[in-house]
This record gives sequence, C-alpha cells and structure tokens, in this order.
Amino acid sequence: MATPRKPPQTTVLGKHTEWPQSPDKAVLDRVPNPHPDTHYAARFTAPEFTTLCPVTGQPDFAHLVIDYVPDRWLLESKSLKLYLASFRNHGAFHEDCTVGVGKRLALLLEPHYLRIGGYWYPRGGMPIDVFWQTGTCPKGVWLPDQGVAPYRGRG
Repeated sequence: MATPRKPPQTTVLGKHTEWPQSPDKAVLDRVPNPHPDTHYAARFTAPEFTTLCPVTGQPDFAHLVIDYVPDRWLLESKSLKLYLASFRNHGAFHEDCTVGVGKRLALLLEPHYLRIGGYWYPRGGMPIDVFWQTGTCPKGVWLPDQGVAPYRGRG
C-alpha cells in the first residue's frame, strides 16, 4: 500500500479564496513534480479567458492553451484558475495578455519547455492569434497539436 504524501504547501489550494482584483495581485502556486526524472507534457486549456480592451474597455475573449514539460515544479490548477480570472477587469492588448501569462508561468515553474497559444475571437472583424514559447521541447515528448481550429468567418 502506498504511503500517503504530505500535502504541498500552497496558498490557495483547499482554502476559501477571494478572486484577485488584478493579475499583479494574483498568487500562482507550484507544487513539487513527483516525476522530475521523466519528460512529459502537461496541458491547461482555458476556453473562456476574458480581459478588457485597454482602449475601449469592451470585453475580449480568447481560448488559451498552455503546454509545458515540467522540471522540478508543477503548476497548481486552482491558483491558475484564479490568476486567469483576474484578467476579467484588466485592460491589455491580446499580445500583452498571452505573452505575459506565458512569461509569468515560465518564471514560476522553470520548465524544460513551455508554450502558450492565445486564440482570440475577432475584434474589429479580425481575429488575433498570439503564440509564445520558451525552451525547446525535449526529444521524445509527445506534444499534440493545440487543437484549436483557426477562426473561420462565413466567407
């Protein structure tokens, strides 16, 4: 029988947590990777990411896909959910949001590899997709396509 593990020290997991008011105030947690000797990919998908246009204040919507190959740390999912929700009242351009999320996660996790795809719904009749990565995916890691179809209008 497996020995129960001591729960990791986290800020939000298992606790009542208020929604952060901005991305700068949001806390992201990481937990030890139980398999640091194995290269594998982990994926988080946020199909209902929202933020505000910094010029008009109107809402913008995106489908974010985050893939990473962890080293010593894993991303704790509740803290990610709260962090991403903190953008709802935050004004920033698509590129700033997508790249900013990727850089913050890379700084926290120090992964072997991380990529983020921001598939933004049209603004002004034009969809904007933003892609960022750090590192090189280790050889032999299965990294599937992000699975988000390109935007197609009625044309």
